[in-house]
Amino acid sequence: MMAARGEGHAGGRRRPSDDDGAPGPTRGVYMISVAAELAGMHPQTLRIYEARGLIEPKRSAGNTRLYSQEDVDRLRRIQELTSEMGMNLAGVERVFELELELEKMRSRMAAVRREAERAERELREEIERVRRSFKAELVPYEPPGSALIPASTAGSGRVRIPISRPARGDGGSGKS
Repeated sequence: MMAARGEGHAGGRRRPSDDDGAPGPTRGVYMISVAAELAGMHPQTLRIYEARGLIEPKRSAGNTRLYSQEDVDRLRRIQELTSEMGMNLAGVERVFELELELEKMRSRMAAVRREAERAERELREEIERVRRSFKAELVPYEPPGSALIPASTAGSGRVRIPISRPARGDGGSGKS
């Protein structure tokens, strides 16, 4: 059985533990010669990449390098960047750093987006609550001339203003 390294992947990313032995993209299963063949490289090239921190294979109990499918895919990516795009290893390191930073920023943006959506929901709920509370306080519009009613038709000169209040309980006013 292999011992899991507690170390993260190059660039500071932690890989999940493979102690359960279940096959997966991060489980170290390929020895260096097989991984090199799958990636189309010489085994010494894999050792150089490991020394540069571009790849971190797992280790068996006997300290043998064990490469996962994720490691092989990363080796192929390194091969693509160096061979097809003409980058040197320093450039590859920088690309991986920027990709990791981009991944972190996307994760952070998703968290900010979720927080903004939550805040928007709360604000909408609060606006609706305030609207409902104002409905009881709103006075309906009446055209001019119908709001003021003379107190008596005898022409005493006084004007009566009709006031209607919503029915409510005692409300603690002390009046009956």
